Amino acid sequence: MTIQAETMNSRTPASAKSQGKWRGQLASYIYVIPLLVIFGFMTIGPIITTVIYSFQKVSLGKPAEWIGLHNYVRMFGNPVFWMAWKNILEFMGLSIIMGFMVPVILSMMINEMRSLGKFFQTMVYLPSLIPIAIALMVWRQIYSPDSGFLNSFLKAIGLHGQLWLQNPLLVKPSLVVVMTWLGAGGSVLIYLSALQEIPTEIYEAAELDGFSPWQRIWFITLPLLSPRMQIMFILQIVNVGQIFTEPYILTSGGPGNHSITPVLGLYNTAFQNSDFGLASAWSVSLLLVLSLFSIVYLILSFRKEAE
Repeated sequence: MTIQAETMNSRTPASAKSQGKWRGQLASYIYVIPLLVIFGFMTIGPIITTVIYSFQKVSLGKPAEWIGLHNYVRMFGNPVFWMAWKNILEFMGLSIIMGFMVPVILSMMINEMRSLGKFFQTMVYLPSLIPIAIALMVWRQIYSPDSGFLNSFLKAIGLHGQLWLQNPLLVKPSLVVVMTWLGAGGSVLIYLSALQEIPTEIYEAAELDGFSPWQRIWFITLPLLSPRMQIMFILQIVNVGQIFTEPYILTSGGPGNHSITPVLGLYNTAFQNSDFGLASAWSVSLLLVLSLFSIVYLILSFRKEAE
């Protein structure tokens, strides 16, 4: 009896501690449940509704009618749909050259500027603080064929002005320049934080070994920066896939649909043509494509944390 009592007494504190820990975890879950319900209502609910609408004929003021895959057949048979995806692929290619590489180069340059680094860091980030509608109105004036600053400058140095937003060959590079100007600041800050994590001893050892500045960049900086660059590359692709505001305000998808994007296409389908079922099919196609890139981003993020 004494041995049993001692055994029970020895187990009681551990058992009580285990029960207390379990109750604490249960309380935490209970507190999280309302947030999960709100998240599901605000995020998952609209996604499910959009998928359902993509199989229906949806018009304002009329009951929805189930039509199966008809919206997807219409979508895949619409030349504007394929034009939008062709444009987005070209936007992605241009954004890799400008929107992805420019912040990397700027961050390396600013990181080398000991005295003026903070000043240039602020100047690069400043465009991100300007309301996007105001910034785009300014850029529309800059690109104006008649009185725009860019054409006025070209004429002042003896060159011909260009139709920056009206020429099918120039409209995409012109938009990507604007997107890079607006978004480079945040990317530069992320790269700068990664560059400042690199130990200075590595660069000092490289100097002792006779490394040139280009060798330090190629053999030290870029390899150590590559995990962050991989993540930023995927984010760049996802962000470009959702382009809407820039072509909507500057070009309305023109000229001749050469700057229309999937998001702008579904917007026109829904709010100009009032075809919400077809617009939902556009949304589902965009969701599937961007989800693939998002999964890659999550895999790279978890791999970086594991390292």
